Parts: sequence; C-alpha cells; structure tokens
Amino acid sequence: MSRYAEVGVDVTASDEFTVSIADRVRATWKDSVVGSFGSFGAGVTIPSGYREPVIMMTTDGVGTKTELAVTLGRYEGIGRDLVAMCVDDLAALGAAPIGFTDYLAVGVLDQERDAAIVASVAAACEEVGCPLLGGETALHPGVLGPAQFDVAGAAIGVVERSRIPDLNKVMSGDVLVGIESPNVRSNGFSLVRSIFDPDTLAEPFEGRTIGEVLLEPSVLYAPAVLAVVRSMDVHGLVHVTGGGLPGNIPRVMRDGLGAMIDPAAWPVPAVFRLIAERGDVGESDMFGTFNMGIGFVLIVEPALVERAIDVIEENGRGAWPIGQIVEGDGVTLSDGSGAYR
Repeated sequence: MSRYAEVGVDVTASDEFTVSIADRVRATWKDSVVGSFGSFGAGVTIPSGYREPVIMMTTDGVGTKTELAVTLGRYEGIGRDLVAMCVDDLAALGAAPIGFTDYLAVGVLDQERDAAIVASVAAACEEVGCPLLGGETALHPGVLGPAQFDVAGAAIGVVERSRIPDLNKVMSGDVLVGIESPNVRSNGFSLVRSIFDPDTLAEPFEGRTIGEVLLEPSVLYAPAVLAVVRSMDVHGLVHVTGGGLPGNIPRVMRDGLGAMIDPAAWPVPAVFRLIAERGDVGESDMFGTFNMGIGFVLIVEPALVERAIDVIEENGRGAWPIGQIVEGDGVTLSDGSGAYR
C-alpha cells in the first residue's frame, strides 16, 4: 500500500470509480461536445442561430440537504438538486444550458453512494438537454468524515443579448406568474434539520415518511421557463431559492417598484405547514426561508398571463397568477382578501 493510500487517499479506487461512471456521463453528450472523457476537461460549441450570443455561467451547491441524505442513506436525488440550482439560475437569465460540470468531495470513496449521486446529476442533465462535460471526485480524509460528502456544480449557458432580462422592462401593473414547487427543493435545510431529528424523520406523513418528503428532489424549471421565453416577451425571471419570494423578487425590479403577492392564489404544499407547526415558525420566517410552493416566477404584462400559463402547463408544470408589480418597494403579502399588509 502506498503512503498516500495509508492516509486515506486510494488513487486506484478513485480511477476505478471514474471508469465506472463513464457511460452515464457520455450518455449526456451531444455533437456539440468537444473532447474526450477522462481528459483534463471538455468543451462545447455554441449552438447555431444566435446573432449575438452571450455566454452565462452559474455555480451552486445543495447545501446542508446533503446531511439529511446521509442520515437517511438516500442519495439518488441529490444530483438533481445540484443541477436544478445551477441551470434554473441560468433560466433566470434567459439562458439555455449547454454544459455542466460537478464537484464531489468525500471523506471516503463509497462506490454505491457516489455512483448514485453522479447518476442523478447525469439524469438531470439529460432532462434539461445539457451535456455533463466532466467533473471531479475529491477524497478529503480527515476533513470530511467517512460518511460525509459535499457537492457543487457549475453550468454554462447561452442567450441572445437582446433577450437578456432588463430591470427597466419590469413595470407597475405587470403580473407575477408563479410556477409550482411541490417540495422544499434545496433551501432552508439548516432550519429543517434543527426541527426534525432522526427519529422524527421516520414518522409517517401523507403516505411516506417525513424524511422522504423532505428529501424529495427539486423540480427542474429550465425547460418550461425557456419555452415561455422563446414564445413571448417576458419582463422578469425569478428563481426562488434562499430568501424565498420576498428575498428574490426584488432582485429583478428597479428602485421605486415593489410586488404584492396573494398567498391564497396557489395551494401551499402540506410539507410547509408541517415545518411551520413542528418548528413553531411564523409566517414571515416561512416565506423568508422557503419557496412556499412557488419555485420560479415570471413577470409578464397582463395580456400575456394566460398564454404564459398555457406554455408552462404544456411543459408539465402548474402555474398561477400570484400577484402584481406596484409602485413602492419590497414584497408585500396579502391576507387573501385583497387587503395587503
């Protein structure tokens, strides 16, 4: 055994793992990919049809949801969460994903766990039509425990310069169209983990265990959102991640504009009620931490609302008009009666 292996880094096992995932990674590749698997990197050509293409890049992780996966010993959805956090940020820029890379850090290489994570990354990339160009699996013995891991990713996308969202397009009177999120996705898990201990995670909830409901992987919004962007003039695009609706909607509005949102406009999934009740979390904290059932928001003029919803539904997602842009600042939640607070 080499001295490197003695301190916990088995290069041979790492190489074998790389070979074992080769087919899953190459299955996502298209003619646009330039390079070969196992090289130092790979490239991707810019799709044809763009007059003035702009390359966009995003990077993100899954956060402490990974700790819940370790607790439950279930890893098959973590890669989907990772891809969603990155490519849906690209969608908020109007950009179509054309390449993805991942980084997996582990305390000890676990072939079954790590293959499940990479397989879920590859499956999510296939769903959004984005090649998984490559990645890195890093062994960090002594830094991460034997069961611990962390994942991060980066996505590259392309958008026509004229279609990049512009803050100045968002106007008072525009309507916010919210796209459903049936679950927590990948934000707020430090709070979630403080509420639900391992024994509680095994309790039944709506036909599954609480742990299974919390660990359910993220919706991938990019295909539906980009279908809308291709079919009409969208004034604003919001990926609802950490900070919820109040924290993310202002990112696409210029000074002097605010948003009024009616939470009664959509069905809030039961998992959020469960979190609020078990953790004694108030409404403002819930909306400021979680997506509360709306994972993406499109801002369009009133005449385009029905068409936007139709396109979203044609792409397999539910959507509702959830509020409007107003003069003012910040995000105000209504009580469902038309009176805003």
